[in-house]
Amino acid sequence: MYDLIKELSWRGMVQDIMPGTQEQLNKEVTTAYIGFDPTATSLHIGSLVPILLLVHLQKAGHKPIALVGGATGMIGDPSGKSHERNLLNETQLAENVAGIRQQLEKYLNFDPSLPNAAEMVNNYDWFKNISFLEFLRDAGKHITVNYMMAKDSVKKRFDGEVGISYTEFAYQLMQGYDYYHLYREKNCKLQMGGSDQWGNITTGSEFIRRKADGEAFAFTCPLIRKADGTKFGKTEQGNVWLDSEKTSPYQFYQFWLNASDEDTEGWIKIFTFLDEPTITSLIEEHKKNASLRLLQKTLAKEVTIFVHGQQEYEKAVETTEKLFANQTKPAEEMSEEDLQGLEGVIKSSIESEKLNAGIDIVSLLAETQISSSKGEARKLIQGGGISLNRKKVSDVQQIVNTTNLLHEKYLLLQKGKKNYYLMEIK
Repeated sequence: MYDLIKELSWRGMVQDIMPGTQEQLNKEVTTAYIGFDPTATSLHIGSLVPILLLVHLQKAGHKPIALVGGATGMIGDPSGKSHERNLLNETQLAENVAGIRQQLEKYLNFDPSLPNAAEMVNNYDWFKNISFLEFLRDAGKHITVNYMMAKDSVKKRFDGEVGISYTEFAYQLMQGYDYYHLYREKNCKLQMGGSDQWGNITTGSEFIRRKADGEAFAFTCPLIRKADGTKFGKTEQGNVWLDSEKTSPYQFYQFWLNASDEDTEGWIKIFTFLDEPTITSLIEEHKKNASLRLLQKTLAKEVTIFVHGQQEYEKAVETTEKLFANQTKPAEEMSEEDLQGLEGVIKSSIESEKLNAGIDIVSLLAETQISSSKGEARKLIQGGGISLNRKKVSDVQQIVNTTNLLHEKYLLLQKGKKNYYLMEIK
């Protein structure tokens, strides 16, 4: 076993840590868990950090448990949120939990013959049999309202305009009970999570101390933020998902490839398993000629292989080269196979009647949702941000019709430098 906290600290993956946590991990094989919110059938790249924490934990010889919150998913966690979210029904939750299980099995080793085999648990399995009266008696009396009110996540909501429902107020008590249940049933002595979970996590360790007279530990990792202030994991198309059906491997690869130098220096430590000397050397090499984007290419390669595998990484690189290696190549010279093979391009269709009659470029962009509105479309064109068949559009009144079709059936639109849309007539 290696020193897990030391390893995670140089990677910038430790923010808050309870006294004694490092000593516990260095003393014996420790069972630890992280909770995942089952709000969709796929996790997104915001979930990569907790996944990586569990992978590092298992690599260090400890036993990881992934808890999917089937019960708490019905409640909603107020941490970091200003409004109460919509509650999920049992059917949606079952689908989401199944999807998440399938993903986690790609990254963690669940082989039961291993002494530190990963496990996945669903807190609905124990909460479904607990009555309201039992929960009040066995859990509620051990944590005071004063203690719960002191948590930042609760205070912010309590003092805000929206307020906080009793349902969400009870969330930290339920998460605390999860930790107690795993402590009792699985000898779990450590909970990890994002820094926004610190209040919920420490409620769990306090609950174990008060109810079981036990000792439990915790640490959190910082929330990932982008240097420019925009939200990590978001693109113009929305979340960057781990599911290739929701975010193609090409789009996934592009997200990392397009990271800023400042972000990449931090992210390559967090999102790859490259060791410290290798990363230090890469950063130094990158600074000699940043235009080669060595850091970004290495980061994009490592993360794409981890999530999607070597073959999908190679296909993403091939698509990238097709699109960007020769930007001056006219679209008319691209074969139909080239256009169809552009895996990362967003594909859509347009009715032939519209092109037969002719449609102005602003309406085309708005109706196909390449832009969110006609106003945004005009701004994009005026700013030089739209190309049709690799030719810059400068006139907001330009008419698009059948004469613009490539191979008599396609339009290739580009928004900004990197967003391509292939439209086929129907």
